[in-house]
Amino acid sequence: MTARIQAASTAPVRQSSVRAHNLALALQTVATSENPISRAFVAAATGLTRATVSALVDDLISGGLLVEGDPVTRTGAGRPAAGLTLAPDGAFGLGLEINVDYLAACVVDLTGAVRFRVVSPSDPRQLGSWATTLARLTRGIPSVAGAALAVPGLVSADGIVRVAPNLGWQDVDAASILGETLGMPVAVDNEANLAALSELRAAGGRPTFAYISGEIGIGAGLVLEGALYRGVRGWSGEIGHLPVHPDGRACRCGARGCLEQYAGQEAILRTAGVTTLADLPDRADLSEAGTALGIALAGVVNLLDLDTIVLGGIYGPLLPRLRPGIEQELRRRVLTASLAPIALRASVLGADAAMRGAAESVIRAILEDPASFLGGR
Repeated sequence: MTARIQAASTAPVRQSSVRAHNLALALQTVATSENPISRAFVAAATGLTRATVSALVDDLISGGLLVEGDPVTRTGAGRPAAGLTLAPDGAFGLGLEINVDYLAACVVDLTGAVRFRVVSPSDPRQLGSWATTLARLTRGIPSVAGAALAVPGLVSADGIVRVAPNLGWQDVDAASILGETLGMPVAVDNEANLAALSELRAAGGRPTFAYISGEIGIGAGLVLEGALYRGVRGWSGEIGHLPVHPDGRACRCGARGCLEQYAGQEAILRTAGVTTLADLPDRADLSEAGTALGIALAGVVNLLDLDTIVLGGIYGPLLPRLRPGIEQELRRRVLTASLAPIALRASVLGADAAMRGAAESVIRAILEDPASFLGGR
C-alpha cells in the first residue's frame, strides 16, 4: 500500500496540465479584478514568473479572451503598463430555457453583460419540436462558444431529463436533441439550480440562501457557503413536491397535497378566477399561496439553518402580497424564529434568472478551463 501511494504522489505532471492550470490562473486573476491590471500585477498575484505570465497573456489575447487597453495608473517611476481586461467580444455563452408556457434565450459575453434576449410565450407540450423552435428564436445571434439549457425537472449528469412532470417528460435526452438541432454540444441543468447560481453572482451578497423559482412548477436552488448543493444524484431542490396538505389536491407527479397545487402559478390563477398573470387583480387574495409557501419554507429553514430566502419567477413581483402568509408560517413553525430573523427578498434578476444562469454557465466553464476553449479554436 505504501509503495502505491508514493508512486501516485510522485507521478509526473504533464506539461499541458501545468499550462492549462496556469492559463486559468492568469485569466481568473484578470476576471476577478475590479479594474484593468498589468502583466506585472498578474505575476505578483499568482506567483508566476513575468516571462511565464507574458507568454500566457499573449495566448489569451490571441485567443480572444483578453484585451490590452489603456495603461494602468502607477505611482512609481517607469513607463505605465497596458491594462488587461476580459475581451467583451471574445466569447459568448448561449442560455436557453424551456418552461410550460414559454421558451426563452439569451446571450452573455465574458463580462456577464447580456447581448441578446428573447422570450416567446408558447406551450412546448403542443409544439412539434421544441428544439426547432428554440433554434429559430436564436437565429442571427453572435457566434457562441457553447450553449446550456434550463429545464424544470430532474436532470442527470449526461443531460437526460429523467422526469419533468409539468412538461410531461420522462427520460428525454434533451442534450442530444437540442445539440443536434443547434449543431453544438449543449449542457442541461435544472432551471432553479441555474437561476440560483446566477443570483449568487448578481447579488454579490450572502453566500448561503435558498432560491425559490415560482412558475407553473416550483423549484429550489440551494446555495450553501457559495456552492450549489445538488444532492447525491444532482436532483435536490424539488420543493414544489413537498406535501403541505398530505391528503389534499392531486398533483401531476402522482402524489397529493404538493406545494405546487397551492402556490404554483396555475393554483394562484385558479384561486383568483383568472387565466393569466396580467389579469390578476391587485387585490387578489394570495393568502393560500403564501401560507403554503410558508409551510414548505419553514421545513427547509429548520433542516438547513438558512437565514435568507430569495423568491424568483412570478414570486418576485408578488412578494408584497405573499409575504404576510409566508412570514406568519415561518414565525409559527421555525424553531429558531424568535432567535434569528429570516430575510425574504425578491430575485435581483427576476424572470431572466434561469436563462441568464444557463448562459453564464458556459462563460464560467471558459474561465475555469480556457485551455479547452483555445484548443478548440
